[in-house]
Parts: sequence; structure tokens; C-alpha cells
Amino acid sequence: MKSTPLTPVHEALGAKMVEFAGYAMPVQYSGIKEEHMAVRESVGLFDVSHMGEFIFKGPEAPALLQKVTSNNIHRLQPGQAQYSCLPNAQGGIVDDLIVYHLEDGNWMLVVNASNIEKDWGWIQRFNMSGVEAHNVSDQTALLALQGPNAVDVLEALTEVDVDALKFYTCTKGTVAGCENVLISATGYTGSGGFELYCENRHAETLWNALMEAGAEFNIKPCGLAARDTLRLEMGYCLYGNDIDETTSPLEAGLGWITKLKVEDNDFVGREEILKRKEAGLNRKLVGFVLQERGIPRKDCPIENASGERIGTVTSGTMGPSVGQAIGLGYVDVAEAEPGNSIHIRIRNKAIEAKVQRVPFYIPPELPPRLGRRLKVQGKSLGDLKP
Repeated sequence: MKSTPLTPVHEALGAKMVEFAGYAMPVQYSGIKEEHMAVRESVGLFDVSHMGEFIFKGPEAPALLQKVTSNNIHRLQPGQAQYSCLPNAQGGIVDDLIVYHLEDGNWMLVVNASNIEKDWGWIQRFNMSGVEAHNVSDQTALLALQGPNAVDVLEALTEVDVDALKFYTCTKGTVAGCENVLISATGYTGSGGFELYCENRHAETLWNALMEAGAEFNIKPCGLAARDTLRLEMGYCLYGNDIDETTSPLEAGLGWITKLKVEDNDFVGREEILKRKEAGLNRKLVGFVLQERGIPRKDCPIENASGERIGTVTSGTMGPSVGQAIGLGYVDVAEAEPGNSIHIRIRNKAIEAKVQRVPFYIPPELPPRLGRRLKVQGKSLGDLKP
């Protein structure tokens, strides 16, 4: 297994280590619920250095990235980022990712750890203009500082006005004496915060400084298990579970990052996705909440009231913030209406569930400084309150 620059730190902290995407990663420290709630209520720190980073330079870079990604990168000004995906020729999803237009005019893609080599090879297939490209995944560490107190922790360590960073914007600066840190107002938790990209040699210094600055807020080191429960409460897709090369971004609810107008983006797979849209979708990714005791897991069958199979669970857990068993799964379009009753087959027992719009979790009150930063599919969480 590969290690991240912080593997010795995790081991010293007594983290439970597991293999994930070929890396030795911390799955939990003090406990999933405690780590999860630290992020929801205060602040937590994740090592996600296993993620992949690609740099693209030169005047032809935008054309290449526009060709391979589904969103419209021409809307990005320097210092902005967007969520997008790499469609394949059949209209499926090679990977989901974040596109950064860096302030120096260069571009960066951040991809899933399990897909680094696949994504790199896929993009290079379309690099007909010889765009300068660098896979810097092995040289780059990534720390995710997440939660409502993340601003207070980070601003104590940098002269950058991090409180002024809007959702999905970024800037470079010095943090805890570490130079050239990319500070990004992004995350995978729905509780606000930042993702910090730095050279491997700075990772331990940065981690220790963040933990020290966050001590007054009872900061917790957090593992992959809490990261999963946090993202699922928000209805965020996980590649390999909720989306893959066979799923269309439209049926996965990712139409908002799939710009089908030719003037916006003539990307790979666009015609196939457009055909599926015009023909009508057969299935749809939905959220659901169990009405009885049980925990849904990936690959559990989904049935209608008559016991007929209508879909499959892709992700499921007990949501610590919502106190309910929740999940995502693909169902026949006719069964996808919110409020519809479905059944999840768990250990040969059909457990009733209700289809529900995501996110499952919405903060009861948004601190003013977070209101502009927390968004779901382009809408502020405040706008999505019941």
C-alpha cells in the first residue's frame, strides 16, 4: 500500500488504518459519531492526500479541458473552481472531479484516488495540441479543514483573508509558515470549511499547526468513515458507489454540471447524453429514509409494495446528524417521486422506506460568515430549509 505524508502522524494518534484506493488511510480515530459531530458542530481535520492532482498550462489548456469535462469551464475566472465530471464516449462517467482556474492562469483538476491513472490516460487521449500537463498527485498533500469554526482556525495561521473567500473560490498564500499553499473554500461535508493543497514536505507542519490552532474549538482528527457519513447526509455522490462508467450524469442528478448546449460545451459523450435525455430516463438516483429499524448497505435490492425489484441501493448509513437510516439508490423513474413508499431488502427482510429529496441534513441556523459558503447544487442551504 502507498502512504501519504501524514501516515506516521495517523499511526501515532492511534488511528485505525485501512486500505483505500491503494493507500493506507485512517478510517477513524476516536469514533465515527464523535468525528462526524465535531465537523457539524465545530471543526474537524481530514487527510485526503490520496486524491489526485493534475496541472495544465498554456493557451490550449482550456480547449482540452472543455473537451473532456461536462461543465462549462469558460465561466471560470482565475481564482474560481467548479464541480464537473469526465464523461466517456457512451455518456457514462469516467470520474467526478473539481476544476480549478488558478490565479496564475494555469488549471488544476482534482480527481478521485482510485481513478488517478485511468483519468490521466483518458485526458491524454484527447491532448492533440500538446498541452503541457503534469500529474503532481505524488508530490501534493491535501488537508480538509471542515466545520463552522474552520474560518477561525485557519485565519489564526495566515494573513490571507480567508473569511472573504466565497464558496468554490481559491487563492494561494502562506499558512503556518508553509509557502505556496492553495487555500480552497470547498469540501465534501456540507458544513463549510477549506481544502488546503501543499507540497508533501509541508504536510506534517500544516497538520500540527491546524490541530494546535483548533484546540480551543476541540478540533478532532477525522477519518474516511466520518467523511462518508457527512457526504451521504448531504446527498453527495461517491464514485464507485453512486456513479460509475455505466451511469449517466442525468440519471445521477448531475444535470446541473452537464451543459448540453453546443455553445456552452461540446464535450466527449455529449451526443449520447443528449440522446438519453430526449428518449427519457429509465431510472433515477434518489434519496430515501428508512421507516423501520435497519441500516441499508450498498447493493441491497429496492422493491415496490408488491415485492417487485425496482432498483438497487448504492450508499447507505445511519446519519449521526439526522438520527435516521438514510441512503441513495437507483430506482425506476415511476418510483422516484419524493414521498413514495419503497422497500429496502436487508437480510431477507423488506424494510419500508420513503423517497426523500436530498440533502437529508440542513443546518438549523447558518452562521452569517458561512451563509455564502454553504451551497447545494448552486443553492444556499438557507434557501433549502423546510
